[in-house]
Amino acid sequence: MSTFKSLILIALSHLLINCGDSKPKKNNVSIHTNAKDNVVKLGETVKLSVNNPDNLEISSINYTLNGESINESFHLNNQRLGIQTITATIDYGDLKENISTKITILNNELPKIYGYKIINEYPHDITSYTQGLEFHNGELYESTGQYGESKLRKVDYQTAEVLKNVDLTQQYFGEGLTILNNNIYQLTWRENTGFVYNTETFEKTSSFKYGQSKEGWGICNDGTTLYKSDGTENIWLLNPKTLTEDSKLQVYTNRGKITEINEMEWINGKIYANRYQKNGVAIINPKNGAVEGVIDFSPLHKLVTQHQGLDVLNGIAYNPATKTIFVTGKRWDKLFEVEVFEK
Repeated sequence: MSTFKSLILIALSHLLINCGDSKPKKNNVSIHTNAKDNVVKLGETVKLSVNNPDNLEISSINYTLNGESINESFHLNNQRLGIQTITATIDYGDLKENISTKITILNNELPKIYGYKIINEYPHDITSYTQGLEFHNGELYESTGQYGESKLRKVDYQTAEVLKNVDLTQQYFGEGLTILNNNIYQLTWRENTGFVYNTETFEKTSSFKYGQSKEGWGICNDGTTLYKSDGTENIWLLNPKTLTEDSKLQVYTNRGKITEINEMEWINGKIYANRYQKNGVAIINPKNGAVEGVIDFSPLHKLVTQHQGLDVLNGIAYNPATKTIFVTGKRWDKLFEVEVFEK
């Protein structure tokens, strides 16, 4: 190597080292809240300040909660529940720094207890491992699970007659479904894939991949947005045009998070959700993720034929024509039409 090239390499090395050394170091500041363990409830006031042990000269501080501007003292009204991020943008005059902390927001009310009354019982395919259930134009659409058994079908709910059926290939485990704009959206479990079908023909028109959520469990819609569960406390909001996960809800009570959110149904402005391995339904506020009510359907488990493959309650659908709720379970031979009321 020539002397000239050696000198160039040495100069570049010094330049890189100097650039690395000149990188500004973060200051020893942090966000302090008045909340014990950074856990707060709706209705409370959060007060923010900055710990500044080195007494640095700060010219301004601006706070945000999940990107939205807040004051150093702000009241929790209808914010989304769960783990949220507070960021402080600190201006030292000659430079700016962003620091963050997490707070957990809980609901401030106990969930209400709801009861139910059975109005009718209808036959249901005892072999169906029900994962999703929804009414559309008076007919019941159902998605079932298990590898090698998964299917999408349309049935006459009063007779259990299968009107249309599509079997999924063996590599897919079917999960929840919902219908929006004449499209059927069906999830699969661990395959990171959802399918879109034509409502009338059952022709598969497209498929989509999940985003941050790793699994597909339940799905419903409010007429504009798709809501997707993934087996955690998270419910993801999907744009039906792009099928991207634009944001999420975290399902919480006044005590903590509720996980294993499964099959879901949109009913009168609320999300009704089965919980995996629970014979009950949570009523969730779709604006903030608060569990506002619970329904214990466990007595229904004893009213169906008891057999070796019998599993838990799963499958909830609202029929706009009757204004009643229909529930069933995995390998249940009955579909129950119920009225729900607050106790």
